[in-house]
Amino acid sequence: MSKDSFMLFSGTSHPKLSEEIAKSLGIRLGKTQIELFPDGEIGAQILENVRGRDVFVVQSIAKKPNFYLMELLILIDALKRASVRSIVAVIPYYGYARQDRKDKGRVPITAKLVANLLETAGVTRVITMDLHSEQIQGFFDIPVDNLYAQSLFAEKVKTLGMKNPVVCAPDVGSAKLARLMANQLGADFAIVDKQRMNAKEVETHALIGDVQGRDVVLVDDICSTGTTLKKASEVVKKAGAVRVIAAVTHPLFNSEMVKESEIDTFFVTNTVPLPEEIDHSQIEILSVAGIFGKAIDCIIKNESISSLFRPRT
Repeated sequence: MSKDSFMLFSGTSHPKLSEEIAKSLGIRLGKTQIELFPDGEIGAQILENVRGRDVFVVQSIAKKPNFYLMELLILIDALKRASVRSIVAVIPYYGYARQDRKDKGRVPITAKLVANLLETAGVTRVITMDLHSEQIQGFFDIPVDNLYAQSLFAEKVKTLGMKNPVVCAPDVGSAKLARLMANQLGADFAIVDKQRMNAKEVETHALIGDVQGRDVVLVDDICSTGTTLKKASEVVKKAGAVRVIAAVTHPLFNSEMVKESEIDTFFVTNTVPLPEEIDHSQIEILSVAGIFGKAIDCIIKNESISSLFRPRT
């Protein structure tokens, strides 16, 4: 792949992030025309010559996942029919990732279906960030680069002057990400273990680790309803935590969640756009544009990505 042969395009889910990625690469976004027909169908046209080019298409599958997924597939089809050489889907937030297994009878594995759709449409590579389940990479028969935001959060936490901090996983599922950050910070690790009592289906939360008189960093990949983070913040506060901050890669939450939790500050990335109505006074947004820009640069130069983005364990 030649640096002179590649182009970057954007869907409409997060144009601001796409512009930031383009700026980090020192290029402009390719020109497209995307329209919505009166009956709700999506139309797309590539407005410049892309024949023989290697193209990257940025689109987060969030907020309106059905719409933005379909828009991405239509853009990919338009590019393929315009005779591009390769198509890399840059998906900062991979929607439907939580539907990654059959956890009850007669349900789909939609994360696999999305992978099939992307490959069938013509994608030759995927770049994403903090997949909810890393095994989703195995749903594809093409390369998938799963980037990590933990180094970004760790560098931010280092500037806060925390004394003897504890990195805490709000549930078992987020333990790996939390431990990665704990290792990067040289901090202690804790976990909130949620258990369900069979008799009355009552949930109990046990804290494994010492947070008494210490600052706590709660780490999770996705925050949607915020129930898990909210409960974890209550548990660590009750156990004596002084200050509680949250580091969340994909902030899908609403304003009520921010106000009602015991969390003092949220550090989030811009993989998805935050709604304007959310009070930003407790939120600081860290841009992932540089990380995606570096990944794209490595790909076009045929350099290793793993050496740059593999998390330290």
